[in-house]
Amino acid sequence: MNNALLPTPEDLTLPQIMARFGTEETALAYLESIRWPDGPVCCHCGNGNRERLGRIVANAGKKIRAGLWQCAECRKQFRVTVGTIFEDSHVPLNLWLVAWYLVCGAKKGISALQMQRHLGLGSYRTAWMMMHKIRHALTESPFTDKLSGVVEADETYVGGRVKGKGRHYMGNKTPVVALVERGGRIRSQVMERVTAKNLKAAVLEHTAKGTTLVTDTASAYVAATRKSRKHYTVNHSAGEYARKEKNGFVAHSNTVECSFSLLKRGVMGSFHHVSKKHLPKYLAEFDFRWNNRGINDGERTVAGLKKTEGKRLTYRAPITKKD
Repeated sequence: MNNALLPTPEDLTLPQIMARFGTEETALAYLESIRWPDGPVCCHCGNGNRERLGRIVANAGKKIRAGLWQCAECRKQFRVTVGTIFEDSHVPLNLWLVAWYLVCGAKKGISALQMQRHLGLGSYRTAWMMMHKIRHALTESPFTDKLSGVVEADETYVGGRVKGKGRHYMGNKTPVVALVERGGRIRSQVMERVTAKNLKAAVLEHTAKGTTLVTDTASAYVAATRKSRKHYTVNHSAGEYARKEKNGFVAHSNTVECSFSLLKRGVMGSFHHVSKKHLPKYLAEFDFRWNNRGINDGERTVAGLKKTEGKRLTYRAPITKKD
């Protein structure tokens, strides 16, 4: 298997994935080209000397798997899947690649049940674990930078209606706060309670000094923007959704509202139910697609696959709820 023969086309599509990565061997070679663009590296000792690494030829009779490498430094064997969400998975890697493509290309998400049908998996549990492993890989590490420029902030509540309680009942809803750069990135998080203290902490943690913040008229944002950040508000209760200032700046929170629209359509139309426990991982999935919206599905899939290293995850608890 020669990685040089497997460049990533700019217009990578699902039919291409099915045709190019139809076997475990070709899928392994493709993942190697993404994880090890400069050649294989031992997953145990970090040895990258190609002369001290040897590929072991697959042999079904001797139960030698495809894609196996031997390191002469630590004398251990490894595959490109070691230390990733694919490690110890019984699902063929080529099916994993299809799952990644479907998740990265589904604007409003795709449910585990739908993934089970697409891939022909034998159980819902397998599809459920695959989806959560993908979301775990897409979860950002602690941020090293902050949002800047014009940032819109708002909060919403995720959860269905309870019969007999009315549309404004919040007992079964989970607060979600999002901060979005206009034309840039988004950061969403679950918040236990929407208070002035919590909102201030979120704004200060994720936005740089000098940022222009646009919110609704909630007074909780005032303390977070005092002195260090410019602050514009729009009065939704008065029917105001955009306002042009004398300096030419247009105050609106339509960008963050758009992100909430995608999230809620995904929850209602694709997942139907999302538990509070796993909601942060769903937010990570939607944030990833938003932050990579300027590239095509194939490029977004490659960007996602590059995030799998060091993200191994196992679920041992029994599943009691779907998605």
